[in-house]
Amino acid sequence: MLKQISIALSLLLVAACTNNEQALKKAELVISTDQMKEYIIELGSDAYQGRKPFSKGEQLSIDYLQKCFKEIGLEPANGNSYLQRAPLVMINGEVSKPLNITSATNNISLNYSNDFVAFSRQMKPKLELKASEMVFAGYGIVAPEYNWNDYANLDVKGKTVVVLVNDPGLDSGRDAFFTGNAMTYYGRWTYKYEEAARQGAEAVFIIHDDKGAGYPWSVVVNSAAVAKVYPESETNYSERCQMEGWIHQSKAKELFASINIDLEQLIKESKQNSNTGFAMHTTASTSITNTWKKDVSHNVMGMIRGTDLADEYLFYSAHWDHLGIGKTIDGDSIYNGAVDNGTSLAWMMEIARAFKAMHEAPRRSVIFFAPTAEESGLNGSGYYANHPVYPINKTVANINNDLMLPFGQCKDVMVTGYGKSDLDDLLAEEAQKQGRYILPDPNAHTGMYYRSDHFSFARVGVPALFARGNNDHREKGKAHMSEREQYWINNCYHKPGDEYEDWWDLTGVQEDAKLLFRVGWRIANSDVYPQWKEGSEFKAIRDKQFE
Repeated sequence: MLKQISIALSLLLVAACTNNEQALKKAELVISTDQMKEYIIELGSDAYQGRKPFSKGEQLSIDYLQKCFKEIGLEPANGNSYLQRAPLVMINGEVSKPLNITSATNNISLNYSNDFVAFSRQMKPKLELKASEMVFAGYGIVAPEYNWNDYANLDVKGKTVVVLVNDPGLDSGRDAFFTGNAMTYYGRWTYKYEEAARQGAEAVFIIHDDKGAGYPWSVVVNSAAVAKVYPESETNYSERCQMEGWIHQSKAKELFASINIDLEQLIKESKQNSNTGFAMHTTASTSITNTWKKDVSHNVMGMIRGTDLADEYLFYSAHWDHLGIGKTIDGDSIYNGAVDNGTSLAWMMEIARAFKAMHEAPRRSVIFFAPTAEESGLNGSGYYANHPVYPINKTVANINNDLMLPFGQCKDVMVTGYGKSDLDDLLAEEAQKQGRYILPDPNAHTGMYYRSDHFSFARVGVPALFARGNNDHREKGKAHMSEREQYWINNCYHKPGDEYEDWWDLTGVQEDAKLLFRVGWRIANSDVYPQWKEGSEFKAIRDKQFE
């Protein structure tokens, strides 16, 4: 009798798995490149003016996304609304002078855009460096866990700090030191600005190089040329440095040579220890005129309500904003953002349509989240993480995407932040079914894990996955994808050239949508919480939420 029950139960389980697989395959069929194309062309059109927060482009974008969410059949995810208000401030800075650097024997004048950029969060009409003493502070890092403090023996209060890009692990040959070539948060420009302010500096400039930053100088210039968007601040950012900015590496070499320092040798020494800082015996002078506008931008949120675990939440995310109207390049000033982030919005909405095509709702609720102001520092997702609609300790995971390249199908699934959570293992199981393999981000030195909206979830403890095909074209291989990606970065990234083209091949984005739909379906129908792995900087935050 027991044997008969066991056989019957086994047959039921096999039948259930077979039925579920058939339902998944049927749902996958709705994920359409034609529909993706429609979303991308609309959101990337000139009419949307580059989808800048606070602009006509914002209203068009959030109206269109709400319309799409309704048509897909998603419920409003913030009470009766698809929108979450995100109070922000837009600051427009005008650098009115060169950056003049003076020593006892030399005077070097750096021209804005070609040689340096500068901006300020401080909400003051005029900000001025007047013969501000300059200090070199290594990588500008204070990291007790690595016994590292670049500021330990320096007096930088009221002075201008010059720091290196990235962190000491890059090209150090030591994989366990600052995680080797994989950038830590200490390597991000956001951290360096924050730390300089904590140290009391008047200004901070990062020395740019393409590898260390992860992007060319043109990206720095184009990002600096448009108004900056930040969360509203009760202090009007008076605690921040008067000025934050970048110096082109060629000019930095000239600057250090003028004080008889070889910059390349200084970089090598700065990787070995944190005692390479020194007073430069030079002064810096320039000024910025700031204007600002306080306003409210909007995150867009739709949901599929779960069944027996409806009070647990899986988030998919893809930001809706881009850079708006900026510096004219080749006669065009609209930064359309068709890849950044139109392709990912299309990816997310097609996953939503696949979920709705399933014959039953998932056990957990699934939120489809399009945050604002990602381009200015993850401000929309950051606002959500600090003001969540749903409890963070009930938010089981986030699956985010950004910059999904339209160059066809890839054998790889590139995981940015590989090894941080067991979401990687679940992804690997599903990728194998597509005949694909997991590839840890080969450009981890660029710190991309800290540069998109999944980081806002990760920093408050929610396991977050950022994965897409990117490096190994199914037919044309790695060299082809490397060449195409580099071309796109050089010619389109944060430029008006990021526009939809008829030759685009969206089958890779489609395949990624099918893959991450299946990953999400498994998470949404499990009663297990994904976990951070040992060694992850986010594990302790999550563990405290379940004490």
